[in-house]
Amino acid sequence: MDGLQGKIGQSIQLRLSVWLSAAILVIALAAGIFSFAAAFQEANELQDDQLGQLAALIHRYRLPVSHAPIPEDIPNTDLESLIIVQALLDHNGVARADNTIVLPASLPDGIQTYSVDSEPWRLFVTTPAAGPRLAVGQRTAVRDEIARDSALRTIVPFGILVPVLLLLVGALIRRMFKPIMQLATELNLRSEQDLAALSEADIPSEVRPFIREINQLLFRVGRSVALQRRFVADAAHELRSPLTALSLQAELLSAADMSAQGKQRLGVLQNGLRRAQALLEQLLALARAQEVDVQQIGKVSIGRIFREVLEDLIPLAQAKHIDVGVIGDAGVSIVASEIDLKTLVKNIVENAIRYTPEGGRVDLSVNSAKGHVVLQVDDTGPGIAPEERARVFDPFYRVVGSDEVGSGLGLSIVAAIAARMEGTVMLDQSAGEEPNPGLRVKVALPSGVSNI
Repeated sequence: MDGLQGKIGQSIQLRLSVWLSAAILVIALAAGIFSFAAAFQEANELQDDQLGQLAALIHRYRLPVSHAPIPEDIPNTDLESLIIVQALLDHNGVARADNTIVLPASLPDGIQTYSVDSEPWRLFVTTPAAGPRLAVGQRTAVRDEIARDSALRTIVPFGILVPVLLLLVGALIRRMFKPIMQLATELNLRSEQDLAALSEADIPSEVRPFIREINQLLFRVGRSVALQRRFVADAAHELRSPLTALSLQAELLSAADMSAQGKQRLGVLQNGLRRAQALLEQLLALARAQEVDVQQIGKVSIGRIFREVLEDLIPLAQAKHIDVGVIGDAGVSIVASEIDLKTLVKNIVENAIRYTPEGGRVDLSVNSAKGHVVLQVDDTGPGIAPEERARVFDPFYRVVGSDEVGSGLGLSIVAAIAARMEGTVMLDQSAGEEPNPGLRVKVALPSGVSNI
């Protein structure tokens, strides 16, 4: 109950629906009660008028009034609803005993209610110019039943219209809030790189100021992110030249005569310079992957991308005696940016080779399913624990306990490119067994990517 109340309290749509429904129900209930009471009273007044009109007809046409008991064999007649007409004759203060009901002759003229043997009767008493006084009457219970049935028929439309009105109000409220829900769905489906302004089309005027402020916030966030990315790219570009110069100087220095200790320290320096250069290349690749500018796209062969990536990484695989190859048919094409696709595949395969121990295996494969192309890379390395699989996509995050030299940017670049291509990246255990369960990286991409 508390959860429902909290949900209603937080939702304008639910609150509006609840309050409007409650108002409709209260108004309908009040109108129904008033309509029932008015119809009930009007039906009784109509029956009172009928008693008076019947008495007037008897007087006008001087119809004889019988004092015999009412017969019980009148066809097609309900004795409970009969209207009695009898003369009021003064016989020691009581009407004649052979009447069907006993009425005193002292009853006043006009409409009135009188109890006979604890049963209420509605009577109309009149005194004509000539002849005995007359009483025209009917049981009150029968009259009330007729009036009640008539009154109930007046509130039947309320019972039909109120549920229809409630459903109509709910549908109208949902329709009014539909543009807002569509806007929320659009925001939910956006990638993190898409900071375009929200459309104000079909948005209620009361909500538009809020949308404009969100657009201003998106603009400021987009400008801040662009400045950060530009800074990273510019810094990487600026650092590339001095690092290249230092590497050349280190190469020249290695040719000079020096002690064994000096050569050892020079080797450490060269390794550090290579790692720094690799980190700069990764930073530049990440900056390019996070750019939102439209790149040239076209039909790209996955098999050709695999072949070019393997040609670049074969020396690294041979150095560790790792068997790298393509499994199955790679003759699948995709509409995408060739540079982005090659960068994505290269980072996955390079990570697999780096973290696979010597003598291991790295397999590449591709298949199509339901409008998607799924790229898959399996290795026989140590794998990634399930609790760390979400963290490895963060920039510079590296799995604890890994001795392999790296920048921690490879999977970040893969995730950024996949997001731009409206794809998804999934990590799972490969077919290996402990202590090397292996890692399986699957990238599902739409077969026709249009907004890279």
